[in-house]
Amino acid sequence: MKEQLPLSVEIGRIKKGAMGSTLDAGRNGAFRVVGGKRVFTVIASDQEGWDHVSVSLNHRDPTWAEMCKIKDLFFDPEEVVTQYHPAKSKYVNLHPHCLHLWRDQNNPVILPPIVMV
Repeated sequence: MKEQLPLSVEIGRIKKGAMGSTLDAGRNGAFRVVGGKRVFTVIASDQEGWDHVSVSLNHRDPTWAEMCKIKDLFFDPEEVVTQYHPAKSKYVNLHPHCLHLWRDQNNPVILPPIVMV
């Protein structure tokens, strides 16, 4: 995850309520991120060996393009992040329109050969 979040993200930091935080929390917190005509709710954390960013909208799932833009705001260009599809028995769904980006801080993701993509 980026060492410092961009000003466009920090401007939208939620500072009050259950998800409220200040700059002292670093990259951890909840944010309102404006993207085109949409306002995304984004929750970011870098705890327990994982970088995690959840992205949600009220009435639909974020698109691939929208997830790519959020990825670019929170992660360095050469960082590989993952959207997992876990076993059905391991699903956790606390919001009907929320997707997640994950990065293991200690173990790089193994990618298939580029010719297979």
